[in-house]
Amino acid sequence: MLSLNRRFMLLAPLALAACGFEPVYGPGGSGTALQNRVAVDPPGSQDSYLLVRGLETRLGRSTDPAYALSMVINTSEAQLAIDREGDTGRFNRIASVQYSLRSLANGQILTSGKVENFVGYSATGTTVETLAGEQAAQERLMNIMADQIVSRLYAADIPA
Repeated sequence: MLSLNRRFMLLAPLALAACGFEPVYGPGGSGTALQNRVAVDPPGSQDSYLLVRGLETRLGRSTDPAYALSMVINTSEAQLAIDREGDTGRFNRIASVQYSLRSLANGQILTSGKVENFVGYSATGTTVETLAGEQAAQERLMNIMADQIVSRLYAADIPA
């Protein structure tokens, strides 16, 4: 059994190479094309601040950008778990972000798209607990959106 595991470990890189696997941050990978080269539009709201912070954490903050990332954020809130008295016990915070990455050299849009997701939080505690839950949900949601946008950017065919 032990020798089977060793053989598998030795053959696994060959199997990955055969399927076209390419590391994102490897030479010529899509991560190196974007790392520290994207200028994200400045934030204008709490949601956009959190999203820009998440994107800059993942992509780096550029001093000499080659690309510009523009976003339009739409958020809403849905009430869930309403009791007999009409009190809401749970909320969903919903967001959709339309984004576009353009080249600063020629202004051409290289990729664009829309990502959507939601998070929930409880409103059954005190006012302070509910407010803290709402703020944590907002931050979680914008982190999820940043992850989704970066994943889509890495999957796009961006010239290095």
